[in-house]
Amino acid sequence: MTQLLLVLPTVDEHHVDRRRYPQGIAFMDGQYLPMSEAKISVLDWGFLHSDATYDTVHVWSGRFFRLDLHLDRFFGGVERLRMKLPYDREKLASILTTCVALSGHRSAYVEMICTRGSSPTFSRDPRQAENRFIAFAVPFGSVANKEQLERGLHVAISETVRIPPKSVDPTIKNYHWLDLVKGLFDGYDVGAETALILDMNGHIAEGPGFNVFVVKDGSLRTPSFGVLPGITRRTVFDLCAEIGLSATAADVSRAEIKSADEVFITSTAGGIMPVTRIDDDAIANGRVGLVTRQLMNLYWQKHDDPAWSTAVIYP
Repeated sequence: MTQLLLVLPTVDEHHVDRRRYPQGIAFMDGQYLPMSEAKISVLDWGFLHSDATYDTVHVWSGRFFRLDLHLDRFFGGVERLRMKLPYDREKLASILTTCVALSGHRSAYVEMICTRGSSPTFSRDPRQAENRFIAFAVPFGSVANKEQLERGLHVAISETVRIPPKSVDPTIKNYHWLDLVKGLFDGYDVGAETALILDMNGHIAEGPGFNVFVVKDGSLRTPSFGVLPGITRRTVFDLCAEIGLSATAADVSRAEIKSADEVFITSTAGGIMPVTRIDDDAIANGRVGLVTRQLMNLYWQKHDDPAWSTAVIYP
């Protein structure tokens, strides 16, 4: 097992302007470093080919939320991409916890990454690459800001089509985001705050970093085809089961989302976030709905529940 070292160089040692970087701690090559010192080679396949998988978990009020589920997905993605990690599950969880503890952040965005790496000979054979693990903790950030959470987001539907699942498996969290980024710019072009893109059948898929739910007549539905099954998405299903609401995964058409009683999006970066406008149309009365508010409140309450969260021990 690689020995873990704590190396925190000063600005003067490396002449780095850290104001250009978020305040946080990274782990690379057995060392804990300031974010400004966390670098990978330009020859890494993760950079050259988006050949990497990752997962992101958040810390809120000093507690990881549903860390086990994020670790499950991350280890599953690593295995299915035929990569190898130098750490077992217990050690990896310890590394993530240490990143948060050293950062001092009580609310943090914590990422774990495995890249294909590179080979000493720049071989084009991925089997010869030395896989690389990286982790970091930075201040928590949300898809929606405080104002947007109170009034609801304005979302545009882009004509951009999500990468087909037969090309890139969306259930493995990945950095193939050009379709999502294009959709985001489409949204900005029409004055929206974020965007949804379509699946290959013309149904609603997902947005950049989030899933979407519609509420109609007290029942919930979320797209099922070609999307990442997000941990917050799964949490909504768990919360609905707890309070007796029906929630299913199935196709959602453009007409159905616009005629919904309520719409919300879900992400580790923000939790459950209301949508009150899609394109030029208000959702129902244009206000955050009762079901959405109920789920938002319950979601944040669960962050204090030891069955759903894990405490970080700070120095």
